[in-house]
Amino acid sequence: MNIAFFLLPKQDVIFVTEEVTLRQTLERMEYHRYTAVPILDQEGGYAGTVTEGDLLWFMKNHPEITFEQCHKVKLADIPRRLKNLAVQIDANMEDLISLAKVQNFVPVVDDMNRFIGIVRRSDIIDYCSEAMMKFSMKQEA
Repeated sequence: MNIAFFLLPKQDVIFVTEEVTLRQTLERMEYHRYTAVPILDQEGGYAGTVTEGDLLWFMKNHPEITFEQCHKVKLADIPRRLKNLAVQIDANMEDLISLAKVQNFVPVVDDMNRFIGIVRRSDIIDYCSEAMMKFSMKQEA
């Protein structure tokens, strides 16, 4: 199965860039009700994923930064706890599934590492569930 079948294209994905601030990131995540979003670099490449936990731990470890001062902190200065990996658009289904086990979504890049979209874990689970049901029905027949 080609993973492009599952791709949510970049224009439909909520993402941030490395240049945005902590406050902008928090507001964007809150508005869209996401717990994690991809980060893109200046060239449109995938630079990583930021999570609510990353932002909260940063604020916890920097009590001198109040919410009112969050606009002064660049996202690039916030450490990320996990390194969410991306797959190439021509990756196989096994690679996609292995990453989806530990990531809410899997970023997809082209051969020049430009971000082209994501595959949501829920879409992969739906696909696997349907495949299991079809297999089960064949076994019963």
